[in-house]
Amino acid sequence: MSDSIKVYIPATIANVASGFDVLGMAIDEPGDVVVVRKTTTPGIVIKNTLPQYNLPTNPAENTAGVSLMAYLKTIESDQGFEIDILEKVNPGGGMGSSAASAVASVFAANKLMGSPLADEELLPAALEGEQVASKAIHNDNVGPALLGGIVLTTSYVPLRVIKITPPDDLVCVVVYPHMKLNTADSRQALPPSYTMHQATEQSANLAGLVAGLINSDYELIRDCLVDVLAEPYRKKLIPGFDEVKSAALENGALGCSISGAGPSIFALTNDYDVAVRVMEAMKVEFGKGGLDTDGYVSKVNADGPRVLD
Repeated sequence: MSDSIKVYIPATIANVASGFDVLGMAIDEPGDVVVVRKTTTPGIVIKNTLPQYNLPTNPAENTAGVSLMAYLKTIESDQGFEIDILEKVNPGGGMGSSAASAVASVFAANKLMGSPLADEELLPAALEGEQVASKAIHNDNVGPALLGGIVLTTSYVPLRVIKITPPDDLVCVVVYPHMKLNTADSRQALPPSYTMHQATEQSANLAGLVAGLINSDYELIRDCLVDVLAEPYRKKLIPGFDEVKSAALENGALGCSISGAGPSIFALTNDYDVAVRVMEAMKVEFGKGGLDTDGYVSKVNADGPRVLD
Protein backbone atom coordinates (compact mmCIF):
# COMPACT_ATOMS: atom_id res chain seq x y z
CA MET A 1 0.00 0.00 0.00
CA SER A 2 1.29 3.48 -0.87
CA ASP A 3 2.58 5.83 1.83
CA SER A 4 1.47 8.96 -0.07
CA ILE A 5 -1.72 10.09 -1.80
CA LYS A 6 -2.85 13.19 -3.69
CA VAL A 7 -6.54 14.13 -3.49
CA TYR A 8 -8.88 16.75 -4.90
CA ILE A 9 -11.65 18.12 -2.68
CA PRO A 10 -14.40 20.26 -4.27
CA ALA A 11 -15.47 23.68 -3.11
CA THR A 12 -19.03 23.98 -1.86
CA ILE A 13 -22.01 26.32 -1.80
CA ALA A 14 -23.46 26.30 1.70
CA ASN A 15 -27.02 27.27 2.68
CA VAL A 16 -28.12 27.37 -0.99
CA ALA A 17 -30.31 30.34 -0.04
CA SER A 18 -33.10 28.86 2.08
CA GLY A 19 -31.11 26.01 3.66
CA PHE A 20 -29.27 27.99 6.34
CA ASP A 21 -26.75 25.70 8.10
CA VAL A 22 -28.43 22.50 6.82
CA LEU A 23 -28.13 22.41 3.00
CA GLY A 24 -25.07 22.51 0.77
CA MET A 25 -23.85 21.42 -2.64
CA ALA A 26 -20.46 20.50 -4.07
CA ILE A 27 -19.26 22.12 -7.29
CA ASP A 28 -16.69 20.93 -9.83
CA GLU A 29 -14.36 23.89 -9.37
CA PRO A 30 -12.50 25.39 -7.62
CA GLY A 31 -11.12 22.93 -5.09
CA ASP A 32 -8.24 21.90 -2.86
CA VAL A 33 -5.38 19.71 -4.05
CA VAL A 34 -3.66 18.08 -1.08
CA VAL A 35 -0.90 15.53 -0.69
CA VAL A 36 -0.93 13.48 2.53
CA ARG A 37 2.01 11.24 3.44
CA LYS A 38 2.59 8.72 6.17
CA THR A 39 5.60 9.47 8.37
CA THR A 40 7.70 7.11 10.45
CA THR A 41 7.12 9.01 13.70
CA PRO A 42 3.83 9.95 15.40
CA GLY A 43 2.48 13.48 15.02
CA ILE A 44 1.10 15.70 12.28
CA VAL A 45 3.24 18.07 10.21
CA ILE A 46 1.60 20.73 8.02
CA LYS A 47 3.80 22.18 5.30
CA ASN A 48 3.41 25.88 4.51
CA THR A 49 3.28 25.46 0.73
CA LEU A 50 0.97 28.46 0.15
CA PRO A 51 2.41 31.36 2.18
CA GLN A 52 0.03 33.83 0.51
CA TYR A 53 -2.83 32.38 2.56
CA ASN A 54 -1.03 32.45 5.93
CA LEU A 55 -2.43 29.06 6.86
CA PRO A 56 -1.57 27.96 10.40
CA THR A 57 1.02 25.18 10.55
CA ASN A 58 0.18 24.24 14.13
CA PRO A 59 -2.05 21.15 13.71
CA ALA A 60 -4.17 22.20 16.70
CA GLU A 61 -5.05 25.47 14.91
CA ASN A 62 -5.44 24.15 11.37
CA THR A 63 -8.71 22.61 10.18
CA ALA A 64 -6.89 19.80 8.40
CA GLY A 65 -4.79 19.06 11.47
CA VAL A 66 -7.69 19.06 13.93
CA SER A 67 -9.75 16.79 11.68
CA LEU A 68 -6.88 14.37 11.24
CA MET A 69 -6.25 14.23 14.99
CA ALA A 70 -9.94 13.44 15.54
CA TYR A 71 -9.79 10.72 12.88
CA LEU A 72 -6.73 9.10 14.44
CA LYS A 73 -8.42 9.14 17.83
CA THR A 74 -11.47 7.45 16.31
CA ILE A 75 -9.44 4.59 14.81
CA GLU A 76 -7.12 4.49 17.85
CA SER A 77 -3.92 4.99 15.86
CA ASP A 78 -0.72 6.96 16.50
CA GLN A 79 0.30 6.94 12.84
CA GLY A 80 2.14 10.11 11.83
CA PHE A 81 1.24 12.19 8.77
CA GLU A 82 2.52 15.12 6.73
CA ILE A 83 -0.01 17.36 4.99
CA ASP A 84 1.00 19.40 1.94
CA ILE A 85 -1.70 21.72 0.53
CA LEU A 86 -0.81 22.44 -3.10
CA GLU A 87 -3.95 24.31 -4.21
CA LYS A 88 -6.50 26.02 -2.00
CA VAL A 89 -10.03 27.36 -2.21
CA ASN A 90 -9.69 31.01 -1.20
CA PRO A 91 -9.97 31.24 2.61
CA GLY A 92 -12.72 33.59 3.69
CA GLY A 93 -14.35 33.43 0.27
CA GLY A 94 -17.55 31.62 1.16
CA MET A 95 -16.83 28.48 -0.85
CA GLY A 96 -16.05 26.05 1.96
CA SER A 97 -12.29 26.55 2.20
CA SER A 98 -12.01 25.30 5.78
CA ALA A 99 -14.30 22.34 5.05
CA ALA A 100 -12.20 21.36 2.03
CA SER A 101 -9.06 21.22 4.17
CA ALA A 102 -10.84 19.28 6.91
CA VAL A 103 -12.22 16.75 4.45
CA ALA A 104 -8.93 16.43 2.56
CA SER A 105 -6.94 15.27 5.57
CA VAL A 106 -9.40 12.63 6.80
CA PHE A 107 -10.34 11.36 3.34
CA ALA A 108 -6.69 10.95 2.32
CA ALA A 109 -5.55 9.47 5.63
CA ASN A 110 -8.42 7.00 5.62
CA LYS A 111 -7.37 5.79 2.16
CA LEU A 112 -3.75 5.39 3.31
CA MET A 113 -4.90 3.43 6.36
CA GLY A 114 -6.84 0.95 4.23
CA SER A 115 -10.28 2.64 4.55
CA PRO A 116 -11.28 1.39 8.01
CA LEU A 117 -14.16 3.91 7.97
CA ALA A 118 -16.83 4.52 5.35
CA ASP A 119 -16.90 8.06 3.93
CA GLU A 120 -19.97 9.05 5.92
CA GLU A 121 -18.24 7.87 9.09
CA LEU A 122 -15.56 10.51 8.47
CA LEU A 123 -18.06 13.34 8.95
CA PRO A 124 -17.67 13.77 12.75
CA ALA A 125 -13.89 14.12 12.50
CA ALA A 126 -14.15 16.60 9.61
CA LEU A 127 -16.73 18.62 11.52
CA GLU A 128 -14.29 19.04 14.42
CA GLY A 129 -11.90 20.70 12.00
CA GLU A 130 -14.61 22.91 10.54
CA GLN A 131 -15.44 24.12 14.04
CA VAL A 132 -11.93 25.61 14.34
CA ALA A 133 -12.67 28.03 11.49
CA SER A 134 -16.34 28.83 12.00
CA LYS A 135 -16.57 28.50 15.81
CA ALA A 136 -19.66 26.34 15.32
CA ILE A 137 -20.46 22.86 14.06
CA HIS A 138 -22.47 22.90 10.86
CA ASN A 139 -22.42 20.39 8.03
CA ASP A 140 -23.54 22.43 5.04
CA ASN A 141 -19.97 22.64 3.67
CA VAL A 142 -18.37 19.49 5.10
CA GLY A 143 -21.20 17.17 4.04
CA PRO A 144 -21.15 17.92 0.30
CA ALA A 145 -17.35 18.28 0.22
CA LEU A 146 -17.04 14.74 1.57
CA LEU A 147 -20.06 13.01 0.02
CA GLY A 148 -20.57 15.05 -3.15
CA GLY A 149 -23.88 16.19 -4.62
CA ILE A 150 -26.42 18.07 -2.54
CA VAL A 151 -26.50 17.19 1.15
CA LEU A 152 -29.28 17.94 3.62
CA THR A 153 -28.48 17.60 7.33
CA THR A 154 -31.59 16.74 9.30
CA SER A 155 -30.00 16.16 12.71
CA TYR A 156 -26.71 16.70 14.51
CA VAL A 157 -27.42 14.50 17.56
CA PRO A 158 -27.31 11.94 16.14
CA LEU A 159 -25.68 13.17 12.94
CA ARG A 160 -28.05 12.34 10.08
CA VAL A 161 -27.64 13.39 6.45
CA ILE A 162 -29.54 12.84 3.22
CA LYS A 163 -27.74 13.00 -0.12
CA ILE A 164 -29.87 14.43 -2.91
CA THR A 165 -29.07 13.59 -6.52
CA PRO A 166 -29.04 16.90 -8.44
CA PRO A 167 -31.06 17.46 -11.62
CA ASP A 168 -28.98 16.52 -14.66
CA ASP A 169 -28.97 19.98 -16.20
CA LEU A 170 -28.54 22.08 -13.04
CA VAL A 171 -25.62 24.51 -13.49
CA CYS A 172 -23.96 26.50 -10.72
CA VAL A 173 -22.37 29.94 -10.99
CA VAL A 174 -20.10 31.29 -8.27
CA VAL A 175 -18.43 34.69 -8.38
CA TYR A 176 -15.79 35.47 -5.78
CA PRO A 177 -14.97 39.17 -5.24
CA HIS A 178 -11.40 39.71 -4.08
CA MET A 179 -12.14 40.51 -0.46
CA LYS A 180 -12.19 38.50 2.74
CA LEU A 181 -15.16 37.87 4.99
CA ASN A 182 -14.61 35.62 7.99
CA THR A 183 -17.38 33.17 8.83
CA ALA A 184 -17.36 34.29 12.46
CA ASP A 185 -17.86 37.94 11.44
CA SER A 186 -20.65 36.96 9.07
CA ARG A 187 -22.47 35.11 11.82
CA GLN A 188 -22.21 38.15 14.08
CA ALA A 189 -24.20 40.13 11.50
CA LEU A 190 -27.24 37.93 12.15
CA PRO A 191 -29.92 38.96 14.66
CA PRO A 192 -30.20 37.06 17.96
CA SER A 193 -33.77 35.95 17.17
CA TYR A 194 -36.32 35.78 14.37
CA THR A 195 -40.07 36.21 14.11
CA MET A 196 -42.46 33.31 13.68
CA HIS A 197 -43.26 34.62 10.19
CA GLN A 198 -39.57 34.53 9.18
CA ALA A 199 -39.14 30.99 10.50
CA THR A 200 -42.26 29.77 8.73
CA GLU A 201 -41.31 31.40 5.43
CA GLN A 202 -37.78 29.96 5.53
CA SER A 203 -39.09 26.48 6.37
CA ALA A 204 -41.52 26.59 3.46
CA ASN A 205 -38.77 27.77 1.10
CA LEU A 206 -36.41 25.01 2.20
CA ALA A 207 -39.06 22.30 1.81
CA GLY A 208 -39.98 23.62 -1.63
CA LEU A 209 -36.34 23.87 -2.73
CA VAL A 210 -35.61 20.28 -1.70
CA ALA A 211 -38.75 19.06 -3.47
CA GLY A 212 -37.81 21.05 -6.55
CA LEU A 213 -34.29 19.59 -6.62
CA ILE A 214 -35.56 16.04 -6.21
CA ASN A 215 -38.20 16.43 -8.92
CA SER A 216 -36.18 18.64 -11.29
CA ASP A 217 -38.96 21.25 -10.94
CA TYR A 218 -37.19 24.43 -11.96
CA GLU A 219 -40.19 26.66 -11.38
CA LEU A 220 -40.32 25.46 -7.79
CA ILE A 221 -36.55 25.89 -7.42
CA ARG A 222 -36.87 29.46 -8.71
CA ASP A 223 -39.68 30.29 -6.29
CA CYS A 224 -37.90 28.80 -3.27
CA LEU A 225 -34.32 30.05 -3.71
CA VAL A 226 -35.16 32.77 -1.21
CA ASP A 227 -33.30 33.36 2.06
CA VAL A 228 -35.08 35.45 4.70
CA LEU A 229 -32.80 34.55 7.63
CA ALA A 230 -29.25 35.44 6.55
CA GLU A 231 -29.17 37.32 3.24
CA PRO A 232 -31.06 40.44 4.42
CA TYR A 233 -28.51 40.96 7.20
CA ARG A 234 -25.31 39.76 5.56
CA LYS A 235 -25.69 41.47 2.20
CA LYS A 236 -24.53 44.79 3.62
CA LEU A 237 -21.12 43.19 4.17
CA ILE A 238 -20.75 42.60 0.41
CA PRO A 239 -20.32 45.79 -1.66
CA GLY A 240 -22.73 45.91 -4.59
CA PHE A 241 -24.68 42.81 -3.57
CA ASP A 242 -28.10 44.07 -4.69
CA GLU A 243 -26.76 45.12 -8.09
CA VAL A 244 -24.95 41.81 -8.61
CA LYS A 245 -28.05 39.82 -7.69
CA SER A 246 -30.24 41.90 -9.99
CA ALA A 247 -27.81 41.36 -12.87
CA ALA A 248 -27.92 37.59 -12.31
CA LEU A 249 -31.72 37.47 -12.31
CA GLU A 250 -32.04 39.80 -15.30
CA ASN A 251 -29.75 37.52 -17.30
CA GLY A 252 -31.77 34.38 -16.65
CA ALA A 253 -30.67 32.94 -13.30
CA LEU A 254 -33.25 30.87 -11.45
CA GLY A 255 -32.10 32.47 -8.23
CA CYS A 256 -29.12 34.15 -6.63
CA SER A 257 -27.87 34.50 -3.07
CA ILE A 258 -24.80 34.52 -0.84
CA SER A 259 -22.58 31.44 -1.01
CA GLY A 260 -22.04 30.28 2.55
CA ALA A 261 -20.99 33.19 4.74
CA GLY A 262 -19.89 35.22 1.68
CA PRO A 263 -18.52 37.26 0.07
CA SER A 264 -18.94 34.91 -2.91
CA ILE A 265 -22.34 35.02 -4.56
CA PHE A 266 -23.88 32.03 -6.33
CA ALA A 267 -26.61 31.61 -8.90
CA LEU A 268 -28.32 28.54 -10.34
CA THR A 269 -29.54 27.94 -13.88
CA ASN A 270 -30.62 24.97 -15.99
CA ASP A 271 -28.67 26.05 -19.09
CA TYR A 272 -24.88 26.28 -19.44
CA ASP A 273 -24.90 29.19 -21.91
CA VAL A 274 -27.22 31.14 -19.62
CA ALA A 275 -24.89 30.38 -16.72
CA VAL A 276 -21.91 31.86 -18.57
CA ARG A 277 -23.93 34.98 -19.36
CA VAL A 278 -25.02 35.27 -15.73
CA MET A 279 -21.45 34.93 -14.49
CA GLU A 280 -20.18 37.66 -16.81
CA ALA A 281 -22.99 40.01 -15.79
CA MET A 282 -22.22 39.44 -12.11
CA LYS A 283 -18.51 40.10 -12.65
CA VAL A 284 -19.31 43.34 -14.47
CA GLU A 285 -21.39 44.62 -11.55
CA PHE A 286 -18.67 43.80 -9.04
CA GLY A 287 -16.19 45.57 -11.33
CA LYS A 288 -18.26 48.74 -11.25
CA GLY A 289 -17.56 48.81 -7.52
CA GLY A 290 -13.83 48.39 -8.07
CA LEU A 291 -13.65 44.70 -7.10
CA ASP A 292 -11.72 42.18 -9.14
CA THR A 293 -13.38 38.78 -9.27
CA ASP A 294 -12.94 35.11 -10.05
CA GLY A 295 -15.89 33.39 -11.68
CA TYR A 296 -16.76 29.70 -11.95
CA VAL A 297 -19.41 27.84 -13.94
CA SER A 298 -19.85 24.14 -13.25
CA LYS A 299 -22.25 21.29 -12.74
CA VAL A 300 -22.92 19.99 -9.27
CA ASN A 301 -20.05 17.69 -8.27
CA ALA A 302 -21.95 14.45 -7.64
CA ASP A 303 -19.00 12.36 -6.43
CA GLY A 304 -17.10 14.53 -3.93
CA PRO A 305 -13.37 13.91 -3.33
CA ARG A 306 -11.27 12.02 -5.82
CA VAL A 307 -7.81 10.54 -5.79
CA LEU A 308 -5.40 12.12 -8.28
CA ASP A 309 -2.62 10.18 -9.98
